[in-house]
Formats: sequence, C-alpha cells, structure tokens
Amino acid sequence: MTNDSTVTVYSTEQVKRARIAVAAVFTVHGAVTGSFATRVPWIQDHAGVSAGQLGLALAFPAIGASIAMPLAGRISHRFGARTALRGLLTLWTLALILPALAPNLLTLCAALFVYGATAGMSDVAMNALGVEVENRLDKSIMSGLHGMWSVGALIGSAAGTVAAHTATDARTHHLVAALVLTALGLIACRNVLDIQSHPDEEPPPRFTLPPKSALIIGAVGFCAVFAEGASLDWSAVYLRDVLDSSDGLAAASTTAFALMMAVARIAGDRIVDRFGAVRTVRTGGVMATAGGLLVVFSPSPAAAMCGFGLLGLGVAVVVPLAFAAAGRSGPNPSQAIAGVATITYTSGLIAPSAIGSLAEATSLVVSFGAVTVLAFGLVLGAGVLRSADRKVAGSAVGEGTTTKSAAGS
Repeated sequence: MTNDSTVTVYSTEQVKRARIAVAAVFTVHGAVTGSFATRVPWIQDHAGVSAGQLGLALAFPAIGASIAMPLAGRISHRFGARTALRGLLTLWTLALILPALAPNLLTLCAALFVYGATAGMSDVAMNALGVEVENRLDKSIMSGLHGMWSVGALIGSAAGTVAAHTATDARTHHLVAALVLTALGLIACRNVLDIQSHPDEEPPPRFTLPPKSALIIGAVGFCAVFAEGASLDWSAVYLRDVLDSSDGLAAASTTAFALMMAVARIAGDRIVDRFGAVRTVRTGGVMATAGGLLVVFSPSPAAAMCGFGLLGLGVAVVVPLAFAAAGRSGPNPSQAIAGVATITYTSGLIAPSAIGSLAEATSLVVSFGAVTVLAFGLVLGAGVLRSADRKVAGSAVGEGTTTKSAAGS
C-alpha cells in the first residue's frame, strides 16, 4: 500500500509545533544515552564483571536494537505514530533503570538487551516523524534534530558526571533521571504529528530484510558511522601512542571531534537547504578524507587534532540525511528507516573493535588509513542520498494549512 492512502491536514502552526516537539523528543532520547554512559564504571563494579565481560555486555544494546527495530513500523501502523512514539519513548526512558540493578553478567546482558531494543524502536519512530515534519515544512530539519540529540547526550552526561562526582548510587541517579525524562518525553509527545495508517492498509511484517534502497543508503551511513566510532574511541589513543602527546592533549582530540560533530549538525540544515544533500555529503566526504589523510600523515599532535576535527565536520550530517533519504525512498518509510538504522548501529558496534584488531595486526596508522578510505566512500556514494533533496508533492503550504499523504508508518 502506498503512502497516498490517507490524507492528514495540519495547519502551518501545528507543523511548527510538531517540529519543536520532535526536537524535544530527540533531546530526551540523547539524554538517556548520556546518563547511562557516565555510570558504566559504577555498573561494572556493581555487577562484578571484568573489562572483557563488560565489553561483551556492551554489545547487547546493539544486538537488541538490531532485532527490535523492524517492529517499530508495525507498532506505529497499529497504534498510530503519536501513540507509538509515546509508548516506545516511555519504555526507553524507563529502561535506563535496568542496567544499574543488574547483580551479575547474565542479568546485565539481559538488561542491556532490553535497553538497546527500546532505544532502537524509539529511534526509528522519532526519525520517521522527523522525516514527516521535514516533508511538510519543505525544508531540511533532520541534521538539526540529530544535533539536538547530541545536546541531550551532553546534558545527560553532565548530570551523570555530577552524580558520579558526588558518589551518588547509580540506582538512585538512574531512577530519578528516568522519571524526569519520562515526564518530559510524554509532554513532548503531545504535539508530534499523529499519523494514522489507512484501515485497509497491510501492516508491515514483524521481521523482514531491509529493502534494497535502504541497503544502498545504509552503505553510505555505514562509512560515516564507522569513521565516527573509530574517531571517538581511538583518537585519544592515536595521539598518545602514535604521536607521544600528553594524556590531556590526547583527550582534547576526542573533545574536538565531538564538538565539530555537534556544531556541524546544528548548522547542517541551512547548508543542506542551500546546496542540497548530495553536494553537502560529497563536500563532507572530501573534508573527511582530507582529515583522515592529515591524521595518517600528521607530523604533530596539533595537526592530528585538526585532522580529527575535519573528520567530525565531514561525517556529521551523513546519518541524518541517510534517514531522510530512507524515509522518502519507498512506500514504507518506517521499514526503510529501520533498515538504515540497523546498518548504522552495526557499523557503530564493529568500528571500535575492527580498528583495534587491525591496529594489533598492523598499526593504528594503517587503521586510520582504512578509515580514510571509507571516508572517501562518502564522495563516491553521495548520489544515493538524492532522494533527501526531493520535495514531496502535496506538501506545499497554502492558506495556512499544509497537507501531505499520511506515512505508511
């Protein structure tokens, strides 16, 4: 069933409020991640697991997300986009409580599986609604939404840092954070678009392989997320081990990368609106490739930091644009977005370990040579994101209202 089965009419003001609401949802989602990340050492000690066991446990969020994400479209189809997002986001914020309660490795893996599953399903639901709002506004907003996710992660990590510094029990910290974020998420969901599927429309399958369009778009997202994960986890190690920098300067390289990512995402929508998705990603790919080359051939820590900064700028907007392109690539936006999300989650999961394995077999310099090759893949593959530039028929604003066919999600 195509997307033109049902038509929903919203005023321009309602769509603008929906944009703010979805941005708030992205912020809440990011805050959960930031809250969890800062308390991982406490959780490790409480569960009594070794570093290797912790590494195994931390693979379970991605496993849970990859398995559960295809269900998001079916849930949205049955309950409507607003109700689905409200429920899935609530499950995600409350799932923050579980890892800190785990007393051993088995229960920690189970808790992190649930944590990842709820994260992935709510991720798909909020990105699908973000694409819907973008279509109705007829301008790019996805990069800014992902920028707000980064803002939320920073807020959550800042609160977590304070909690850790004051030796607050993570069970108490995460309980309070979960309740606050649940309340904020429910408030934000009031104004998101309430897209309903046509009664005669076939529901999406519970589990299915991603459509071909999602695989092609996801390959571009894979390159960006791999470079992102490698840089975030290994930039400090690179400066310390390869260029003999101090620990403080090495840590600053990671901060530089993350800062450039956040700045680029917040500013990205204006750039995409002016130059288009394909030109933006292709230019970003050139910047990321140049940054990778600067890292590989860097004569000094300062030059390497500039290289990591360029990598951050270059890859920042690729994933938001991949979600936008997936949401317009076929008759089932949620299924396509879930496919792209699964591929990018997988990339983020394997990137740190792949870099480490390659570095052990060769060197970190060779590892970032491979990252540079993937960054150049953005230059070659940018054309597959052309659908992110398409203006959807029927989304033009007229007489204070905006109309568009309801999504199949």
